[in-house]
Amino acid sequence: MKRKISIFIVVAMLLTLVTGCGSSKVENNQENAEKKPERLTMYIGVVEEQAMKIAEEFEAATGIKVDFVRMSGGEILSRVRAEKDNPKASIWYGGPADSFVAAQQEGLLQPYVSPNAANIDEQQKDPEGYWTGIYNEVLGFVVDNRFFEERNIEKPKTWDDLLKPEFKDQIVVANPGASGTAFLFLSGMVQQRGEEAGLEYMKDFDENVKQYTKSGSAPAMSAGLGEAAIGITFMHNGLRHIEEGFENISVIAPEDGTWYSTAAVGIIDGAPELEAAKIFVDWALTKEAQEIGQQFGSYQFPTNPDAKIPEQAKQFSNVKLNNYDLKWSGEHRAELVEKWDNMIKDTKKEQ
Repeated sequence: MKRKISIFIVVAMLLTLVTGCGSSKVENNQENAEKKPERLTMYIGVVEEQAMKIAEEFEAATGIKVDFVRMSGGEILSRVRAEKDNPKASIWYGGPADSFVAAQQEGLLQPYVSPNAANIDEQQKDPEGYWTGIYNEVLGFVVDNRFFEERNIEKPKTWDDLLKPEFKDQIVVANPGASGTAFLFLSGMVQQRGEEAGLEYMKDFDENVKQYTKSGSAPAMSAGLGEAAIGITFMHNGLRHIEEGFENISVIAPEDGTWYSTAAVGIIDGAPELEAAKIFVDWALTKEAQEIGQQFGSYQFPTNPDAKIPEQAKQFSNVKLNNYDLKWSGEHRAELVEKWDNMIKDTKKEQ
């Protein structure tokens, strides 16, 4: 009898132990499922002050802490390529959408259609969610007024004006291989004039270039500091420096038309913080998130129709825009940059 009682007790203890383990496992699974992401790493292509504010506001709204590295759009693309097999960041924020198209073609992005993307115009997002537009920016000239006043010469009004001999070594523009801003200029010119004529223009234009920068926003500061007479950049970069007190510069929209870029946000393929990345994309498409840049002189045109257009940018709401095939641009980015690079090298050899 004692033997039977002992066996019963052992069996009961085992059943209790198994049941307890199962209950604990269910509770742990529920806890993990409900646990919110805590951190997010991103590569970001906006000015440093704006990047910091975006990180702060996102953390305040969601509790997710952001670590970011600020780079130009072209640099981000190169970094994402290099880390393809072991991604270090989950979000790519900022930079022209044709860089995102190129990344999509190379399998570097992961699709995610945010519910907030329904508010964004069809032309400013990828239908499969590989990227979604966050703001639009327009290419133009930022000029140092003093240069023109001292020499009593006219400021450039068209792209062809930039080829005038009086502007030799007086133009600063970013390198198309490093900057999405400069690639927009290169691709736009090729699309408008044809490859041969477009590259020929870029070759002639190179004669007047003083410096190719990494950052697409740097040429505006060069004009502001008097390091060059003309900076080729997005016009909102010039508007920001005017607000900062650079009264010597002005911003010009080319009369023969220019090109605009849709800056985007996307999730990097293999994102180590996928859930946090999705939450960020949702947030980045909101009215509140898209109005943050205006606090720091980033006077772009938001893609969310409910977000207000900065007063400083309204004067450029009706500039003439040339046609621009975003998909073609993204698909031919690498070969176009290579052709430009080889052409510039050959030109330097000739000199």
